[in-house]
Amino acid sequence: MNKPVFGLILGGILGIFDGLTALLYPEARPLIAGIVVGSTFKGVITGLAIGFFARKVNSLAWGTVFGLGVKLLLSFLVAAMPEPNLNYHPYAEIMVPGGIVGLLVGLATQKFSTMRA
Repeated sequence: MNKPVFGLILGGILGIFDGLTALLYPEARPLIAGIVVGSTFKGVITGLAIGFFARKVNSLAWGTVFGLGVKLLLSFLVAAMPEPNLNYHPYAEIMVPGGIVGLLVGLATQKFSTMRA
């Protein structure tokens, strides 16, 4: 399987689990469906970006760092959105699981997918 497709699939699957981490916070439970869909979408975008990067740069370290950076950026943009029901922005609650997903997708895409001839 080529790297962009592998990254897209893995990013989507891990994005589901990224969204499910919102169940740890009681104030987010009523919104869980939208959170999971949004996190899956972020995971797909991240996986696709990592896949194209991994196709050009064949470095495990740079692929992992790139994955972390892309997912943290997307997670930051989501965390910075104003939420009328909260008096704070949940940066840590959104960015920590997102960063972990970015690391895993970047690492796996570089290590386990194959280059297309």
